Amino acid sequence: MAMAKYSRVDGRKSSSYCSTAVIVVFVAFCLVGIWMFMSSSVVPLENSDLSSQETRNEAKQTLQEGVSKQFDDTSGDISEDATREGGTIPGKVSLNTDEESRKSVEENQEENHGNDSSDEKTDSGNEQKTVDGDDGSGNGKDGETDSREGESNLESGQAENEGGEMNNNVQAESEENSGEIRSESAEGGKNNDEEVSEDIIKHVDKEDISTEENNEKNQDENSEPSAVENSAESEENIQTSNEILPTAAQSEILTESTTQNGAWSTQAEESQNEENDHQWKVCKSTAGPDYIPCLDNWQVIRKLPSTKHYEHRERHCPSEPPTCLVPLPEGYKRSIKWPKSRDKIWYYNVPHTKLAEVKGHQNWVKVTGEYLTFPGGGTQFKNGALHYIDFLQQSVPDIAWGKRSRVILDVGCGVASFGGYLFERDVLAMSFAPKDEHEAQVQFALERGIPAILNVMGTKRLPFPSSVFDVVHCARCRVPWHVEGGKLLLELNRVLRPGGYFIWSATPVYQKLPEDVGIWQEMSRLTKSMCWDLVTVKKDRLNAVGAAIYQKPSSNDCYNKRSKNVPPLCEESDDPNAAWNVSLQACMHKVPEDSTERGSLWPAQWPERLEQTPYWLNSQIGIYGKAAQEDFTADYNHWKTVVSESYLKGMGIDWSSVRNVMDMKAVYGGFAAALKDLKVWVMNVVPIDAADTLPVIYERGLFGIHHDWCESFNTYPRAYDVLHADHLFSSIQNRCKLVTVIAEVDRILRPEGKLIVRDKAETISAVESMAKSLQWEIRMIYSKDGEGLLCVRKKFWRPTVEEPIKAAIV
Repeated sequence: MAMAKYSRVDGRKSSSYCSTAVIVVFVAFCLVGIWMFMSSSVVPLENSDLSSQETRNEAKQTLQEGVSKQFDDTSGDISEDATREGGTIPGKVSLNTDEESRKSVEENQEENHGNDSSDEKTDSGNEQKTVDGDDGSGNGKDGETDSREGESNLESGQAENEGGEMNNNVQAESEENSGEIRSESAEGGKNNDEEVSEDIIKHVDKEDISTEENNEKNQDENSEPSAVENSAESEENIQTSNEILPTAAQSEILTESTTQNGAWSTQAEESQNEENDHQWKVCKSTAGPDYIPCLDNWQVIRKLPSTKHYEHRERHCPSEPPTCLVPLPEGYKRSIKWPKSRDKIWYYNVPHTKLAEVKGHQNWVKVTGEYLTFPGGGTQFKNGALHYIDFLQQSVPDIAWGKRSRVILDVGCGVASFGGYLFERDVLAMSFAPKDEHEAQVQFALERGIPAILNVMGTKRLPFPSSVFDVVHCARCRVPWHVEGGKLLLELNRVLRPGGYFIWSATPVYQKLPEDVGIWQEMSRLTKSMCWDLVTVKKDRLNAVGAAIYQKPSSNDCYNKRSKNVPPLCEESDDPNAAWNVSLQACMHKVPEDSTERGSLWPAQWPERLEQTPYWLNSQIGIYGKAAQEDFTADYNHWKTVVSESYLKGMGIDWSSVRNVMDMKAVYGGFAAALKDLKVWVMNVVPIDAADTLPVIYERGLFGIHHDWCESFNTYPRAYDVLHADHLFSSIQNRCKLVTVIAEVDRILRPEGKLIVRDKAETISAVESMAKSLQWEIRMIYSKDGEGLLCVRKKFWRPTVEEPIKAAIV
């Protein structure tokens, strides 16, 4: 009985033990589930061989240590004037990287492109942790949930719904938002994690490079501008941030302990977001997707007393700059990459056919299916620009394209094929034409990847310094040079370098119609009185055109020997370099003859002139307080280091898909010079309230323009792939509102284009907040010792509410 009793008890004990074990296991799984739910990261299965403690340490430290190692202090970065506020503010960094889809790229990619790229965004930390066996769809870690911006942090292959609207693309990859990476400690646990991180990065590089090569092989000839190739973000996956910002001592940059995971935020952040939460609207104007605030101000244009001198094509900025966003053309796609873009662009990106109808027989532009194609012709070179370019050099060998002649001005550029083909001769052409004179001609040029601006020879000086262009070119540019005392030709004389050439290819040169003969006689008298030497008149038999080539004097001998002071010499008080909103004067400035003056000597040949300190900087003090030559060299070394070690490696930018670049606050042109080996061109902008260093930029064989960033820039919307702003926003905040400048940035930046900002930390924070309100992707953010760096990517998002611009509605 006892045994039986004990037997029953043992049986119950065994059964109870099993039940208890099941319950314990169940509870354990529940606890694990709750822990996983509460945690901000999920440990990938591929790393299940690591202990949970090791995994947590790696999540907090591995990427941090690698990034910190790359972000440590290095000399030659931010200039002294940018770091005088040095302090001990702990830095922060946030990185986003993209990963190309591993799926097929052969299925209707052009048709499926829609309104956003098909890049896959993966958390930087996860990417480095889950390489072995990673199929690109690992779980992501969200450091901070940007719920305030209405964006979803998506996991397990869910596609991001930007701005609350569904993508038109067939998403072939998952998207994950990586939040800010916050370190919990500046010390300890580094060595092993750093070694693992380095190994992992190398592995990622190999995988992604292989993927990129396979994608390129699979692409059809006609699908090169499709979602995969045009977004071309495969290089962006393999980039890890190497940004360098100087501090007093080398130390771990992420030192602030924080528990801000998930959706938690601080009062400071919430208050700042509330302050910068601008309610964006879409601009409603007659120009629609082509709206340019300072050129479409019909409220002022209607009241002009005269348009005889093209006053209606000049700048008339609204008293209150718009803060709305210009709409996208229906069917807009990411631009075709250079050099293919020189020959064809997407029709729906610039949906204008008038120029093709009027100039198609001259091989300007043709409509070819879904493309606009550019055979490379022009009014004066129907059989191609390259033949015409060579014809000019054969006429005057001293022109020496790409050596003696590096920077030229092309007046009335058409679709800028002349400038586009000059790249093959190592020549930069600043092309310009007025808006709408030929429908969208400058917009065609920019979409093709050719430098061009909107401007007119009217009543104001051109926005360039004096004596900076090696050659000025006019091919049937329709400018009446000979009228009103030659006022317009005298403006070209102002910007043409002493000893430079003026190339005039127009019907008065080679035709004998009465009107042409009369104009030729007037031009002959005018140029002789200006002391220009008619070097040659040559005929291009292939194109049945001719060109007259003049040379500006390099001394004042001829001026002093003139019997009549006509055209008159300018007053000594007239500054030839004053170019912003200055009225034209029918006078000539004397040529500099002192060897220490700018313009007295011709620059060194290209490319040597790029790195040579201008000879006329000897006696000046530089922008950063040192001797000018030392300043110049330090600035160039600074930007070479930043570009090579950070921008090309650590920004996550695929520079092969970048063509049009703007430096919004250039100094000596160091940023542009550091990009010289890339197939890009840089518009160097010197703000009107900054030191006038634009002559230095031209002396180096680069080009640029003066501008006031409180007003709109003279370009069409969606013109640039990358905008670079070095301490620009903080410098103009006292004169204009940040929101108006950001609205202008949005206008001229292409969808999927990048904005790189270097500025004070508080300004970086304000720009970041504004970018988030625009639904832009924060690619990288970094701040330390009061200085910061931000890289953001514009998306295709547009608001749904319109804002009528009364001044811009006809």
